[in-house]
Amino acid sequence: MAAKEIFVEVRDLHKSFGTQKVLKGVTAKVYKGETLVLLGGSGGGKSVLMKHFIGLMAPDSGEVIVEGENISGMSERELGKIRRKMGMMFQNSALFDSMTVGQNIAFPLRMGGEKDEQRIERLVDESLEIVRLPGQMGKMPSDLSGGMRKRVALARAIVDRPACVLFDEPHAGLDPITADSIDHLVKDLQANHEMTNVIVTHEMRSVFRIADRVMFLKEGQLYWEGTPEELKAATDPELKNFIEGRSGEDWDA
Repeated sequence: MAAKEIFVEVRDLHKSFGTQKVLKGVTAKVYKGETLVLLGGSGGGKSVLMKHFIGLMAPDSGEVIVEGENISGMSERELGKIRRKMGMMFQNSALFDSMTVGQNIAFPLRMGGEKDEQRIERLVDESLEIVRLPGQMGKMPSDLSGGMRKRVALARAIVDRPACVLFDEPHAGLDPITADSIDHLVKDLQANHEMTNVIVTHEMRSVFRIADRVMFLKEGQLYWEGTPEELKAATDPELKNFIEGRSGEDWDA
């Protein structure tokens, strides 16, 4: 069996904010083509770790390696090339209310220097098709439901066809049916567009539906990692309490 290709690797990552130590020596790998879910309690370091993958945060010490390149200490200009490999869907969607849907989705392309308006329109159209919102370019974010806003945010994250998409709490504020639609899009990106997905979520139904691998962070350290099946079978009290406390529904539903 061929060895898995590593997309992102972090080595002995430390990060503090003032006197608060958020990451305390995390070492982890993200493999190409997988859907990796980051779990853990509030303040455990999940989102902070993920933001290091794309260079939105710099470690106090340790290394972040993206496709063989150590990005720790890179300039903003150098990081631009790395960030084009990844898209990020933020928890609150982070859409610009003064821009149309199409303008929001096109924003990263224009910021990246794209001048070809026909190419921009084509990529925006294709992204809306992928997230099941065709023909919505002219609408304003205020015209959209919460689930639609999430899908527009996802369209923006994938408009430049990144190799990896980072999701920060994509299910937050959504009803179960709408959350399910986000899960289907995540698996579609992986299966049909060969994208790697890294997801921070507390939605346990989604974890068991979409994850290939799970990492559990506790107090800034990697406490456990394995497959969803191994997580479901875990006897560790810390894991069992977290799962049972977060999931009120049948895992196999």
